[in-house]
Amino acid sequence: MNTPYEACIAECVACAMACEACASACLREQNVQMMARCIELDRDCADLCRLAATLMKRDSSVAAALCKVCASICRACAEECAKHDAEHCQACARACQACATECERMAA
Repeated sequence: MNTPYEACIAECVACAMACEACASACLREQNVQMMARCIELDRDCADLCRLAATLMKRDSSVAAALCKVCASICRACAEECAKHDAEHCQACARACQACATECERMAA
């Protein structure tokens, strides 16, 4: 079943995977404690992105409201990841920005 939200669903799934990859890579960093906030936001963002994608796929009446929340956590995660030079953090920041933009568009 195609929904009008396919682009947003795709961005949410891509963002969730980027966040999971970033969190896993951060856990392998030399100074894990310095990456704690990044890891926390990565995990929260990944979970919210997956849930948003699921709700959009089932055309839930709460999908738009969750997408607003999702955009907010994506922006926070992007901001945190952008502070770190590691390529996995930079890639995650880009995915989060793209997802936030798409979620805001969907929720509008």
